[in-house]
Amino acid sequence: MSNVMPAVVIREPGGAEVLEVRQVEVPPVGTGEIRVEVATSGVNRADLLQRRGGYPAPPGSPSDIPGMEFSGTVEAVGEGVTRWKAGDPVMGSVGGGGYARYVVTHADAVLPVPVGMGVEEAGAIPEVFLTAFDAVFLQEGLRPGETLLVHAVGSGVGTAALQLGLAFGARVVGTSRTEAKLVRAAALGLQHPVLADAAWPRRVREVVGEGGVDVILDLVGGPYLEGNHQILAAGGRHIVVGVTGGARAEVDLRALMTRRASMRGTVLRARPLEEKVALTRAFEERALPLFADGRVRPVVDRIVPAAEAAEAHRLLEGNETFGKVLLRW
Repeated sequence: MSNVMPAVVIREPGGAEVLEVRQVEVPPVGTGEIRVEVATSGVNRADLLQRRGGYPAPPGSPSDIPGMEFSGTVEAVGEGVTRWKAGDPVMGSVGGGGYARYVVTHADAVLPVPVGMGVEEAGAIPEVFLTAFDAVFLQEGLRPGETLLVHAVGSGVGTAALQLGLAFGARVVGTSRTEAKLVRAAALGLQHPVLADAAWPRRVREVVGEGGVDVILDLVGGPYLEGNHQILAAGGRHIVVGVTGGARAEVDLRALMTRRASMRGTVLRARPLEEKVALTRAFEERALPLFADGRVRPVVDRIVPAAEAAEAHRLLEGNETFGKVLLRW
């Protein structure tokens, strides 16, 4: 094979127009690693932040090639790798470099593409489903019968959390600023859609009653903080995964104290390899079978050619997508 490959590169911090396809060196395969020929790369809001210069890649990842998830087929395996072989369909989450024809990652940090699923569609799974599974179940311990509130339910992480919550027996409430997205989320099984206007806390309270919400998956941030703490149940758990609406707000500590509630934040991208491997294995054991039997599925808004990465970023910035936008290589 050639020693160069196409990749989407950030020319300089700025708008979507700074993304361009260049020929770069194919990454070498090290011990315990695999090189994957990418079919699709998932586009995430963190990529938009990196493009603007506000979210640098973690050490060891390319600084100028965004992309945190991929699907494809194994092209080469490094020394010591026994689970995978050339041609195996896989998917995974990486710290960066996913917008490229080839990506190298640790062999233990990838997942098999679900049985019966196309390899392109699988590119919509890794980052958003791992993030939702980790936040809602591993960190906040959502249990069957509890109530999960998902803000921005039409986003990639939102649609993943919605489906996982239902599959594991929770009652799910979801918010969106767009009625059309709530309609589409209802088609995925959303039981309680709530329009995210100024009255959303009251509407959520009408749905859940005085008991409140057990777990809040917050993909919006600052503007929703006060409302979130108004509707938390006793012992409720609030986890912040995104701050698209703003990163700062005042916290009413008395609201947390009186409800004996907790609040935490989380990111997946910069975690140590061993934590990512542990999460990958837990997801494979507990959640991956849900794809094979059809209880959950990736939600793909559209797939665009990798050369149109700038347009993919504009689509996300326009906040009109439902689920994932993928780049096809």
